[in-house]
Amino acid sequence: MIKIIKDVYDTRAEIFSATEKKVDVSKVVTDIIEKVKTEGDKALYGFAEQFDKVKLDSLVVTKEEMDEALKEVDSEFIAVLERASENIREFHSKQKREGFEIRKQNGVIVGQKIIPIERAGLYVPGGTAAYPSTVLMDAIPAKIAGCEQVVMVTPPNKDGKVNPVILCAAKVAGVDKIYKVGGAQAIAALAYGTESIPKVDKIVGPGNAFVAEAKKQVFGKVSIDMIAGPSEIMVIADKSANAKHVAADLLSQAEHDKMASAVLVTDSLEFANAVSSQLEIQIDKLERKEIARASIDDNGKIFVADSIEKAIEIANAIAPEHLEICLDEPMKYLDKIKHAGSVFLGKNCPEALGDYFAGTNHTLPTSGTARFSSPLSVDDFIKKTQYIYYDKDALKEVANDVKYFAEKEGLTAHAKSATVRFED
Repeated sequence: MIKIIKDVYDTRAEIFSATEKKVDVSKVVTDIIEKVKTEGDKALYGFAEQFDKVKLDSLVVTKEEMDEALKEVDSEFIAVLERASENIREFHSKQKREGFEIRKQNGVIVGQKIIPIERAGLYVPGGTAAYPSTVLMDAIPAKIAGCEQVVMVTPPNKDGKVNPVILCAAKVAGVDKIYKVGGAQAIAALAYGTESIPKVDKIVGPGNAFVAEAKKQVFGKVSIDMIAGPSEIMVIADKSANAKHVAADLLSQAEHDKMASAVLVTDSLEFANAVSSQLEIQIDKLERKEIARASIDDNGKIFVADSIEKAIEIANAIAPEHLEICLDEPMKYLDKIKHAGSVFLGKNCPEALGDYFAGTNHTLPTSGTARFSSPLSVDDFIKKTQYIYYDKDALKEVANDVKYFAEKEGLTAHAKSATVRFED
């Protein structure tokens, strides 16, 4: 049963204490990465047998497999994927940046270019659930940014195939290459390249503890989006909200993972008890009830605050991944939210809208990192290059300033490089 906490003190410790218990996977991941670096495809085939219990003939998803997947998946779901992708494209297209240039009358030009990364690598989880939504959320911003190639890795099933809904989503999103490999070995393959899988410039996408650790270890060799922890939802609601609806929203995250956190903050003890009762009623009806039960019992919390204003303070202290504001006038609180991955406003805006359809990205900062980081976006797939041009007269005008600055730092060669052009 979910815990109800009436006196709110150290809310971050209360919420994240359970999710901070981690298994040390670093040595296992280090060994996997090293094996992929030295053995390439051979290591990937071996890990497929060891971890996925399948003997693969090829790591590449072929055109024939793509065509077969399109036939297997019902046309209505493909239409849903298309509609969702339209919303995602519309939202993320607004994130595109332009470079700039400043030209001064004295012959100085400075500017900034926006350049897409050449090759993006997407990790799409397998395991206990298939996530075609992750394919859309990760691939579409990369395509909008202008990446030359978008490469996807995802674990095969025991038949050596990739879930057809994943492949359909990849087709809709415009993924260029797909490979049947998962886990830390997939991250290593993207970071270092193998005979089959090209080395990428950035790796994005969620995964289990082994995937997260692998992303951490290859960072620097490649860029990564973030180190994602277990999923989180926080709901702020008062007694005017519907307890059945709020419970359903909490369970939408609890079913992800036994380590997921589902948290309600309310100013009503009566409403807190009503939501607690609804959770007990609804959990047993879920297909993933064992996972949801563990999440709610171990990590679920209901905080009873003095006021909605105090609830907002708690939300900003916690910086949740998903924040629902289930109030009659949610817009008046939006500007008060300083730290959250994605905010869902009103009583008719379940978090699932953001997961699948609204167009905002669902790859979000977790574990309080929304205090300083952002959802996945087009910005994750670009880089900026600065440029400078000075003609001779422009340089002469500032050469002594550069010299003075450099000498204050004890860097006389820097100083000389600015003045040497005028010694003759």
